[in-house]
Amino acid sequence: MAIIRDVMPTFQLYQPTSVADAQKLLQQHEPDALVLAGGLDSMDWLKDRIRKPKAVVDLAGIDELKGIRETSDGVHIGAMTTLTEVAQNPVIRQKYGVLAQASEVVASPQIRNQGTVGGNVSQDTRCWYYRAGWPCYRAGGNICYADTPVGRNREHAILHAQRCIAVNPSDTAPALIALDAKFVVSTPNGEQVVDAEDYFVGPDLDITRMNILRPGYLLTEIRIPSTWASAEFYFEKVRDRNVWDFPLMNVASAIRSSADMIQNIRIAVNAVAARPLRLKMVEDAVRGKPRNAATSEAAGKLAVQGAVPLQFNAYKIPLMRNLVKRAISGVQEAAWAS
Repeated sequence: MAIIRDVMPTFQLYQPTSVADAQKLLQQHEPDALVLAGGLDSMDWLKDRIRKPKAVVDLAGIDELKGIRETSDGVHIGAMTTLTEVAQNPVIRQKYGVLAQASEVVASPQIRNQGTVGGNVSQDTRCWYYRAGWPCYRAGGNICYADTPVGRNREHAILHAQRCIAVNPSDTAPALIALDAKFVVSTPNGEQVVDAEDYFVGPDLDITRMNILRPGYLLTEIRIPSTWASAEFYFEKVRDRNVWDFPLMNVASAIRSSADMIQNIRIAVNAVAARPLRLKMVEDAVRGKPRNAATSEAAGKLAVQGAVPLQFNAYKIPLMRNLVKRAISGVQEAAWAS
């Protein structure tokens, strides 16, 4: 489905060295500015000539957006920190292993060396109709080409589909939701801190965006509280190939248990809807229950209630059911404790 085009369009490249300068440039050039983080998603858009910004603001020179810092109440991660740094950081591996595991399965080592955690949670959907320039709902048109009798929709949504059925492709997003992370966004009116799950938006709120970022907004930092430090974690990603591929589905959970009873839990899935989904109904249903086969079986069935398969993605319903079951009963936290 990919369309081969000419060289990327001409634009002015700006390389600020501070968040304040980047903010000024974005405000000066909005709405014709494109933010460049690791560049892996942005360069695809530019090379395919689907997006033609007049200005590109490269964040690579802003040191305040990089690095991982442990605090008294958790850990702070700069949005421009690479996925490799996140995956290999000793504090994250020891205390927040679900994020280390999620970061380590993104694409390939070369991409993780360049790609950033902020870019991974802020990337656009990978629906090939949309990215090839078809005038679909998300691109401002009046049709979803994937949701037609001849549409190809194997990777698309089974939940919360409203006109657009494209899914969010981030691997780190469900892990950050499971950890109750906070996203810090710099806006023209000051700093805004939102829960990880509220950073993402679905087509019911805005069909043209995947997150709350607007012209002039920057994701600057991700803060993980100590609440879930050293909990029992589970992460699993299902994909066609072991490298490069985006998830067909992934799941992340954080559990506090005692005597095989679930005291508290957070669980999230992605690539089933336009935004990562925290499964609050599942959390409420299993909290206070024993961690056994009956509980995980009931949780899996509850997770897929309301799921509507498309022509080519019915497999996602049993897949989601089984991933949720394993996220509750098959915790692998010990593998990420070192």
